[in-house]
Amino acid sequence: MQLHSIKPKAGATKSRKRVGRGNASGHGTYSGRGSKGQGQRKSGNVRPGFEGGQTPLISRLPKLRGFKNPNKAIFQVVNVSDLNRFKDGEEVNIQTLLEKNLVSKKDVPVKVLAKGNVKSKVTLRVQKSSAAAKKKIIEAGGKIL
Repeated sequence: MQLHSIKPKAGATKSRKRVGRGNASGHGTYSGRGSKGQGQRKSGNVRPGFEGGQTPLISRLPKLRGFKNPNKAIFQVVNVSDLNRFKDGEEVNIQTLLEKNLVSKKDVPVKVLAKGNVKSKVTLRVQKSSAAAKKKIIEAGGKIL
């Protein structure tokens, strides 16, 4: 096989429509454009979305205001009251939270919030925690790494 001898499979290509080559071709006289009107003229192609002067659909639909921030940080939330499930001196990270079913995904960051009270002295190693949550954990004798 050589590059100059490669051909597409039989039936894979279709020959283009040759219009205006006489009535015997089946595309003579009006050349598939019909009779009269804008579409028959040589410059009768109108831009996409043009509806003949009627207000186009794109203009009739309401506009969406604002925008969606592509860099929005989405956290899995854990409250300090949930940390009571851990024993004193235990390290709390995303893996241990997954084991206790406090979070559902290992690749989404975790944030600890201050709802409730914490009694166990845990070592916290998560992506974020609120200032009030840090205060409660330190007051209980825990550490934040």
